[in-house]
Amino acid sequence: MPLKVKLIVKISLSAVKKQNRLDICYFCANNNLLLDSYYMYKLVLIFFCLLYGNTAFSQEKLSPRLSKGLSKALEPNPGGLDSIPSRPSKNVVKNDKANIKDYKIITRENDTIQLDTTLSIYKEYKFNYLRKDNFDLLPFSNMGQTYNTLSENFKSNALLPSFGAQAKHFNYMELDDIQYYHVPTPLTELMYKTGFEQGQVLDAFFTLNTSKQFNFSIAYKGLRSLGKYGHILTSTGNFRFTSNYSTKNKRYLARAHIVMQNVFNEENGGISDEDLINFESGEEEFLDRSIFDPLFENAESTLKGKRFHLDHSYVIVEQDSLSSNKIAVGNIVSFEDKYYHFTQDASVPFFGDTFITSNISDKVTLESFYAEFNVQYSNRILGAFKIKAGYNDYNYGYNSLVTLNNQTITNRLLGTVTSFGGSYQKSIGALDISGNVGLNLTGDLKGNFLTAEAAYAFSDDLGINASVNSNSKAPDFNFQLFQSDYLTYNWQNNFRNQQTKQLALSFNSKKFGTLQLDYNTLDNYLYFAKDINDAVKPNQFDATVQYIRAKLSNEVRYRNVALNNTILYQNVMDGDAVYNVPEIVTRHSLYYTNEFFKKALFLQTGVTFSYFSKYYMNRYDPLLAEFYVQNTSELGDFPRIDFFINAKIRQTRIFLKAEHLNSSFTGYNFYSAPNYPYRDFIVRFGIVWNFFL
Repeated sequence: MPLKVKLIVKISLSAVKKQNRLDICYFCANNNLLLDSYYMYKLVLIFFCLLYGNTAFSQEKLSPRLSKGLSKALEPNPGGLDSIPSRPSKNVVKNDKANIKDYKIITRENDTIQLDTTLSIYKEYKFNYLRKDNFDLLPFSNMGQTYNTLSENFKSNALLPSFGAQAKHFNYMELDDIQYYHVPTPLTELMYKTGFEQGQVLDAFFTLNTSKQFNFSIAYKGLRSLGKYGHILTSTGNFRFTSNYSTKNKRYLARAHIVMQNVFNEENGGISDEDLINFESGEEEFLDRSIFDPLFENAESTLKGKRFHLDHSYVIVEQDSLSSNKIAVGNIVSFEDKYYHFTQDASVPFFGDTFITSNISDKVTLESFYAEFNVQYSNRILGAFKIKAGYNDYNYGYNSLVTLNNQTITNRLLGTVTSFGGSYQKSIGALDISGNVGLNLTGDLKGNFLTAEAAYAFSDDLGINASVNSNSKAPDFNFQLFQSDYLTYNWQNNFRNQQTKQLALSFNSKKFGTLQLDYNTLDNYLYFAKDINDAVKPNQFDATVQYIRAKLSNEVRYRNVALNNTILYQNVMDGDAVYNVPEIVTRHSLYYTNEFFKKALFLQTGVTFSYFSKYYMNRYDPLLAEFYVQNTSELGDFPRIDFFINAKIRQTRIFLKAEHLNSSFTGYNFYSAPNYPYRDFIVRFGIVWNFFL
């Protein structure tokens, strides 16, 4: 076992007045977060570099970005925007009165988002562990466990396979999840929410502009939750540090981030088949979920990763009144190291026969390095062009060879890949067009993608967006190679590239809402399923999967009452034996909003109804950390009703919710996956608190 230490950090920032202090407390159920010594060392190192380093990194893209306003659901903000009085500091950008609009959030694609401290129904949807709308995700019973996917978007620009263990990655922060900031005054955000059985999550964030040229942010999200059922404790941590830098003349631009993540779960395989009858009976003696016997109580899984990313560029030719051309060169360097580890102190029949009977330890690692050189050219008439050349070095695998049934399974997949790509963006009046293409030129991992998109605004109220996407990517690494102390979980495959194509169309109206349509084809589709020997194995579908989706989102409002609706229809026309999703997924929120006490309090209260139709729900395999196809048990068709009361006082938002309040009278037939019951009725509380210094 790694050495464990308790860490409580207090940071005093000299850039602001002495009385302004940021206290960051990382805690679990006992108000302390247990971090291993390796991560503590990294955290301390980053902290001292933050305070005393002389360099910082950030980036701002040079070419104009295609506006995404028409392609996103329009979110009303009944709470309004706030003006934030500030106290000037010699290092912070001085402002007698900073407006909320001056606090900028910058995405990896260089889209700029304004900080929003309002309280809307969309904030209610995002107040969860993932901090994003989980409309098409079905959570397991404990916070921090995995999610079953009710719908999937197959649009992809990936050229390389994923690591695997996809069920562990819902809270794993990828490149697109990292944001950068520019703020007129120091900004702190604290998010807290109660969990299940001594459970709680805290997301603490701080950002500061030391000058107009340099910004940094530091944040940590930690969770610990015991859960209602036996042996499903979760403990996770996400540390992230970002920085942005630009010279005064804006010619050199850079941004960088460091992310360290740890996702730990106790695994129990769900409740036994014998206990399913007792669970569905609803008898009082079985309402204490801890009395159910799980399939096993000695398994744990851990996903750990760290990533360093730097993206910077330099403008060679500046666009000004005398020149309509802009030329810049850029460079990206990214390194990521991660591993997935499944352990058991003794083998169990659930996974089959083993090489050894005790101290099961399956550990797989991935080291990947990526470097890119790009050239950007923009012209006021022609538009913005970008060409890039990339180099990727990967090393995936295990520390030993496996010989099974006279077959030797290798321990490593390693190699290098060189790639080439380009992009184009242009705005012509109300029309925005863009394109993106990529191709692997050398290496064992073949891949390519093509994306084209056009958006047209008929008026301020109505717009249309159309896109086409084609992608070919090598199978995820765990499809190609997997080793385990369990005999049946050992394979080495040479599958063909999975190929996806998508045609998408969306209509966006402030008055009527958003209608999204897409048609998808999947060739050489890859999936997990049980074979004739009842062993979970990777498979490839020889025919074509055809999949369509139609999603309508709108809100009807009358005075202080509103009805927010999201309805998703989907149909697998070919391939439903290997790809299963519910035909209908729906969510409706009827709520009331008003201001009280001379507008000092903004109140939001209402009811949310969620439902998805019955279908062959995928099973969860905790050893693989993957879901697999099953066609014997239909689940779903159960309503979920939540009652919520939320309030906003200045920049503080308070959330109180009675979740699944109908669980006791609509039948105990609710599951997140076969043998994994969904959550019972519970009342949970939380808060999001913004501090502006």
